[in-house]
Amino acid sequence: MVSAKERGYEVVKEGQEQALRVNAENWAFSPSIEGNALTMSRTIDFLVEVPNVSRIIFVQRRIYSYDFDQTQMLIEISNLYKRWVRQKNIISLTNVLVYPGVNPFIEGWRQRVQYIILNLIKSDPIGAYVELIRAIREENVRTSRIPLNAIEGQKKFIELLEEMKNMIENTKLINLVKNNLAGYHIGDRMLYSLIFRPAISPDFIFTQLMARIPLDSEQLDVYTVNGAEVNIYRIEKDIKYLYHLTPPEFKLTEDKYELLDLARMVLAEHKPREEEFLDPEKMRITFFNIGRDLLQELSQTKGIEVSYNELIDLANILVRYTVGFGLIEILLSDEKVQDVTINSPIGENPVFLVHQDFDECVTNIIPSREDAEGWASKFRILSGRPLDEANPILDTELILPDSRSRVAIVQKPLNPFGLAYAFRRHRDKPWTLALFIENRMLNPLAAGLISFLIDGARTLLFAGTRSSGKTSLLGSALVEVMRKYRIITVEDTLELPTESLRKLGYNIQPMKVRSALTKGGSEIAADEGIRTTLRMGDSSLIVGEIRSSEAFALYEAMRIGALANVVAGTIHGDSAYGVFDRVVNDLKVPATSFKATDIIIISNPVKSPDGLHKWRRVISITEVRKHWERDPITEKGFVELMKYNPGTDSLEPTADLLNGDSEIIKGIAGNVREWVGNWDLVWDNILLRAKMKETLVRYAKETKDHDLLEAKFTINSNDMFHRISDKVLDEAGKLDSRRIFFEWEEWLKRKVKERKEL
Repeated sequence: MVSAKERGYEVVKEGQEQALRVNAENWAFSPSIEGNALTMSRTIDFLVEVPNVSRIIFVQRRIYSYDFDQTQMLIEISNLYKRWVRQKNIISLTNVLVYPGVNPFIEGWRQRVQYIILNLIKSDPIGAYVELIRAIREENVRTSRIPLNAIEGQKKFIELLEEMKNMIENTKLINLVKNNLAGYHIGDRMLYSLIFRPAISPDFIFTQLMARIPLDSEQLDVYTVNGAEVNIYRIEKDIKYLYHLTPPEFKLTEDKYELLDLARMVLAEHKPREEEFLDPEKMRITFFNIGRDLLQELSQTKGIEVSYNELIDLANILVRYTVGFGLIEILLSDEKVQDVTINSPIGENPVFLVHQDFDECVTNIIPSREDAEGWASKFRILSGRPLDEANPILDTELILPDSRSRVAIVQKPLNPFGLAYAFRRHRDKPWTLALFIENRMLNPLAAGLISFLIDGARTLLFAGTRSSGKTSLLGSALVEVMRKYRIITVEDTLELPTESLRKLGYNIQPMKVRSALTKGGSEIAADEGIRTTLRMGDSSLIVGEIRSSEAFALYEAMRIGALANVVAGTIHGDSAYGVFDRVVNDLKVPATSFKATDIIIISNPVKSPDGLHKWRRVISITEVRKHWERDPITEKGFVELMKYNPGTDSLEPTADLLNGDSEIIKGIAGNVREWVGNWDLVWDNILLRAKMKETLVRYAKETKDHDLLEAKFTINSNDMFHRISDKVLDEAGKLDSRRIFFEWEEWLKRKVKERKEL
């Protein structure tokens, strides 16, 4: 007996489901159900033998994958074929033969039925349906010409045809097309191409890509990312937008594909050692160089002409699918992508993402179990953290040539269906307050106030819900710290733009500590990491996220002298009292210690009335006063300095701020000789900073030079502000805001002119 594998297929288990995997490498025709009648016929034969599958996969240089709905339509046809073949009376027309006078016609009738059952139903079921309709019509017309003694037999034959037609008409496939059969001729595959739409990928890419665009779609946007084409579509039957990706590896010619496939097989023999993963950038460069040379050698051997640019593109693809993370890398290289999620069971769900312009989107990418498990192994090595049943959670970061992202992974037993991933993409360059003004997360006055508080070396907590932008806002606050001061950051997952700031001239030392969700491991605990910073000299202390025991150490640092410079961190909380509740009641920090907090800045997503859109906004800047004993709400320990107004979609100053009723700001002023007891001068300085940020945004808009808002120029602008302020104070004996702004704007005009001339 010939086994299934010998027949060219096998049934592969995928989670709770099974897939029919067909090896079509030796087929002389394309494994396309929609395009090739022989492929459809063979598929029906396979489904007769193994009907309990949920997906069909063909492998022939590329992988062709048909999803559950398409597979079920074919299973319906295979069941119908099996039923007709087993009913011998249908094929042999036994029930018709009993009628006298039918012998002259029976052979023609039998040939027509057998043609439909043994040929058409498997290779062209739509044609089988059309042929049955035609046969019924023709036999009804012939009734008037047939001998009287054969009429009863012919009626029985027509009944048989009607029965067959009704059976096939009840299938989903025929129901989808029966209103579009005018002019259809047998053998036409056009209708099949509208129904059967496989995900096609190169055979070294397990992740599937739904290449075809839905028929009921409207294109809203199109752009390119690293050679990949991105289309955004509105789908009639889905509230989410479709993020449709066409990467360069799916557009290769057969020659280029052959080169890539050969190079991949050679590189597969050189698996990177575990220690090589400790320096992923170096590892990628090594594999890129090896791959480029290998591809060049293979192209010469095979006589395939490849340009230098094509060689570079092929080498990048090769790296992506050997030591890299496949299509995930392309998604994360898109600056407009903010979050990427991969839900379990992997292989049955598409990738979802959050887009800067279109919010929640579904993609045309369906990741495979093989890829997901490969990624998990790489993340274990890269992070040095466990991921197993005893440690089912892994928090780490992914640093790629074009992006940085935070990665959260869960697996069994926490996730009963296996692995699942969440990627939080970080901006390639540090955020700045000017950029936040541009996208309306805050207004110039709020930016000026935050800048003033950071220069005043206050303790700040940036709070908000998940995806509220609090970490990005903390990153923009770092840009406001003068470069002459040292900064130490403490994070369990590296999210702050420390490397970018180092390259911009900052004296910055990042420290990585153990995740609160990780048991064991070689990393030190977060609280010990924070205490260590106190022994490393005078520095600004920045804590990426306050989650657990590090809260005690942070407040210890605030209270014993870190106030010489700014101390800041992020924490979950949707209001000032929510932050107090989290720190005191959840993290068990004494209420008296919480008073070391000076300012709480809350950012949250704000939704549109229809719920379809949301925007990140800073909704309050709150001062924590020191006179209260137990409850800052009842004892009026919280004073809002700025509050979000939904009507104007903007932060607005409160009466307390406008009237100078702020102990924190007065405390800052008390350390500056010129400001002591003079609120007007203090307020003037805050307004000066706000005006500078607003002017920077205006110049960027007018000149269409967006780089004016980026960290590099913003830092230079801040440096110049401090130099000019020092000069004016020395010459005029006071901080004259008008003169400072005039000289600063003159500097800005010169810089803008220089940039235009470059």
